[in-house]
Amino acid sequence: MAVVRALVRYPIIAATLVVLAAVAIIASSGGEQQARWIASAYVGMFIAWTLVRMVRDVLRGHVGLDVLAVVAMVATLAVGEYLASLIIVLMLSGGEALEDFAARRATRDLTALLDRSPRTAHVVAPLPPERITDVPVDEVAVGDILLVRPSEIVPVDGELLGETGTFDESSLTGESMPVVHSRGEEVFSGAVNGSEAVRIRARRPSSESQYQQIVALVQQAQASRAPVVRLADRFAIPFTAVSLSLAGAAWTISGDPARFAEVLVLATPCPLLIAAPVAFLGGLSRAAKAGVIVKGGGIIERLARARSACFDKTGTLTAGRPELVDVRPADGFDRRELLTLAASAEQYSTHVLADGVRRLAAAEGITLRPAEAATEIATNGVTALIDGTPVAVGKPAFIASRAPALTRTPLVSGHAAAYVAVGDRFAGALVLADAVRPESAAVVDWLRRNGVERVTMLTGDAEATATAIASQVGITEVHAELLPPEKVHLAAGMRPRPTMMVGDGVNDAPVLAASDIGVAMGARGATAAGDAADVVVVVDSLAKVVEAVAISRHTLRVALTAIWIGIALSVGLMLVATTGVIPAVAGALIQEGVDLATILYALRALRGPVPVIGAAAPEITRPRSATPDRAPGAPA
Repeated sequence: MAVVRALVRYPIIAATLVVLAAVAIIASSGGEQQARWIASAYVGMFIAWTLVRMVRDVLRGHVGLDVLAVVAMVATLAVGEYLASLIIVLMLSGGEALEDFAARRATRDLTALLDRSPRTAHVVAPLPPERITDVPVDEVAVGDILLVRPSEIVPVDGELLGETGTFDESSLTGESMPVVHSRGEEVFSGAVNGSEAVRIRARRPSSESQYQQIVALVQQAQASRAPVVRLADRFAIPFTAVSLSLAGAAWTISGDPARFAEVLVLATPCPLLIAAPVAFLGGLSRAAKAGVIVKGGGIIERLARARSACFDKTGTLTAGRPELVDVRPADGFDRRELLTLAASAEQYSTHVLADGVRRLAAAEGITLRPAEAATEIATNGVTALIDGTPVAVGKPAFIASRAPALTRTPLVSGHAAAYVAVGDRFAGALVLADAVRPESAAVVDWLRRNGVERVTMLTGDAEATATAIASQVGITEVHAELLPPEKVHLAAGMRPRPTMMVGDGVNDAPVLAASDIGVAMGARGATAAGDAADVVVVVDSLAKVVEAVAISRHTLRVALTAIWIGIALSVGLMLVATTGVIPAVAGALIQEGVDLATILYALRALRGPVPVIGAAAPEITRPRSATPDRAPGAPA
C-alpha cells in the first residue's frame, strides 16, 4: 500500500516506470525501433517540461542546474541509449520524492510545533444555566471565560481563575518540570494543563497570544527559501562548465559521440538542488527544537559567519525582571502616595522595568487608579493624567523638564533610578535593581573564543550602569545613553561583519531590523522585536544564542560538505567514464547512488554538537536530548 500511495503522490515516477517497463518488453520482443520511438517521445515531453521550469528559474535570477540533465537526455537519445535517457528521467523525478522525504524528516520538529497548535476553545457561557460551547480559537474574545480540560493545550493567553493550576510549559520555556500557577497569574497559550480542569479568563486574542506568535514565526521560517539557492548558484556555472568540458574532451579524444553521453549522465546536480537545501531545513528544524526560531536558511548562513556581536542590556544581559528595592519620596509626598501614583502611571508602560513598580504596588495591596489619558514616550518615560493631575515617570532629564526642582538620588553600583513628577512638582525617586543573567558572562566568553572578534554593549542606560553590568559579563566596549537611531547607526557601522544584534523589547526593533542578524529574546512575547528580528529565542535563556550560532555553523558545514561530496564523486566518476568503462545505463544508475549518498549526508544537520556554556575549552560536546538613571518607561 505504501508503494501505491507513493506512486499516486508522484505520477511522473509512476508514468516513467510504466514507460520503462513497456520499452524493455517491446525491445526484448524484437521491436527495437518502436521502443526507441516510444522512449524518445516520452523523454522529449519531459525535456520540454524541464526547459519550461528552467526558463522560469532563469527569469527569477537563478541558474538552471537542470541544463546538465537536459543535455544528458538529448545526448543519450541521439546516440541510441534510450534506456539511459529513461533512467535519467526516473532519477530526476525520483529526486523530487527523495527531496520530499528528506524535507519531511528535516522539518519534523517545525511541523510538530504547528501540529500541536490549539484550534478550538471551550467557552463558558456568562449567564446561567452554564453552557460550554466549542469555538475556533480565532473567535475567542478578550474577557471570555474558558474551560481547559486535563491534558489539553491552553488555547490563548489568560488569567487563572481557580486557586491553583499545574501546567507543562516545556514547549514555551524549555522547563521540563511542571509549573504551578496561582489565582490571577497569567497562563500562556501552548502550555499543557495538568490533571485537573481549570478556568481562565482570556487576556489576549489568539493572534496575540504567546504560542500563536511562535507558530507564526515557524510558518515564516518554513515558507522562506534557503540560501542554498545562492549557494548552488555559486557552484552551478563552474560545475556545468567542467562537466561539459570533460564530456566534450572524451568525445574529441575517442571520436565516439556515445562517450559524450556516458560522461554526462554522471554529472549529477542533486547535491546542489536537493542535498544542500535539506541540510538547511534540518538546521531550521533543529534550532526550533532547541527553542530558537530562525526565519529562513539565509539567516543560518549569516549567523554561521557572524564576526561581531552587539548586546542590549536590560532583558538581554540582565534578567529583565527588575525589582523595586526602594521608594524615596521628596518633601511633601509620603511613600505610599508616591508608589500609588507611579504604579498607576506605569500600568500604561510596556517596558520590563515598569513591571517591577507594578509588582511592588500589588504586593503592598495598592489599588491602581485609572488614567484619563496616558502616553509612553520611547526611551524617556510615561505620562498619565490621574484624577485630573499629570503624573510622569522616567529619566531624570525627562522629569526635570516638568519639575525643575528634581534632585538626583544617590545610588550604588547595579541599581537604577526612575524619577517621578506630579504636576510641576518633583515627587521622588524609585530605585530598582536588575540582576545579570547567570549565563551572560559564559555566553560572551564562548563567542570570543569561537570566532566572534568584537563584542559590544549598546544601551540607552546611563554610562555608569552600563559599565557596571559590562564589567560583570566581560564586555569591554560599551556605548551607553543611546537613543534608538544611535543604536541603529552604531550597529550598521560595526566591523567586522556580519554583525549580530541581540536585544529585547519594543524599542530594540529598529536596531534588530537594521543589523545583519537581529536576535530577539522573545520568550516574554516582545512582539515588535520578534517581528523585526531574524532569530527569535522563545526560551528565556541567553545561552540559546550560543546554541543558535553553533547549530548554524554545523548546518553550513554539512551543506557545503554535501555539495563537495557530490561534486567530487561526480567529477571522479566522469573522469573514469572518459575511458569508456562505464556504459550510459550503468552511469545513470550510479548517479542515483551519488544523489542518495549526498542527501543522507545532508540529514546530519538534524544532529550535531551542542556548546557547553562555561566550559574551560571552546570544544563542543555531543547533543543533550556605574550610577544608573533608568526609566521604567524607557527601554534600554
